[in-house]
Amino acid sequence: MTVIVMTREIGCHGSDVAAGVAAELGLEIINSEIAVSNVAGSLGVEQSTVQRYLQGSASIFERWQIDKRKLSRFTSEQILRLAQQDNVLIRGWGANALFRDIPQVISVRICAPMELRERLMMERLGVKHIEDVRKEILRFDAARESTMRASFNIHDSDSFLYHIVLNTGLIPIPACVGTICHLAKDPLFKDSAATRSAIADKLLETRVRAILVESVGVEMASITISAVNGRIIFDGVTTSGTLRARAETFARGIEGVHDIDNRINSVPKVSVRFGGDG
Repeated sequence: MTVIVMTREIGCHGSDVAAGVAAELGLEIINSEIAVSNVAGSLGVEQSTVQRYLQGSASIFERWQIDKRKLSRFTSEQILRLAQQDNVLIRGWGANALFRDIPQVISVRICAPMELRERLMMERLGVKHIEDVRKEILRFDAARESTMRASFNIHDSDSFLYHIVLNTGLIPIPACVGTICHLAKDPLFKDSAATRSAIADKLLETRVRAILVESVGVEMASITISAVNGRIIFDGVTTSGTLRARAETFARGIEGVHDIDNRINSVPKVSVRFGGDG
């Protein structure tokens, strides 16, 4: 079982690297941006741009920005279920963050110098004004970064997210493909039983969190939730005296939850009084 998650900068030949790895290892490529608030937000474009695309009136550049693959939107739970299919390469914003605590999943970032990205995009789009291309690349990068912060509270360039970072401005694409394929042969990434178990735990954790935030309330967002072989662990501090009991009650009714280790502690709210000496 091989699962690879890959993110790339716009204009870095990331699609070429992914295609080479998939062909070499026999993987299915899944292209999707993990769903955030809406399609436009997940793509980093204006809602009006998506509307023009759907109406057939988008410009050449807008049609390049929004291809049909990117219009696919998956929730975190759906992405995890796709990973369970075996032998997949998942590309898109947030995939690395979603799998960051599953060491058996190979996490890759493809990057390139701005000069290379600009040149490649100018060739692809057939434009001559480098300022316009640079502006769009920077806007894309900013949208991706804001999405990562909002969805996962992390910086997408954090090196701890990745097992390997490859710069296509310094390393030829075939060498990048070979490096990733060589990494996939490491025993850590060939332990299929451990991979399946870890993804199942992550899936259960994600499902429990989603249900509890909806059923119990947004205060659950401050509680750490983890899963180990069907055992759910709650950890955190709350000022709500009933949160601990409510969270456990709802969690016990979720399919796949076999046991609960409830470490939620309640502390009283601190009241602040203002006044003079009288």
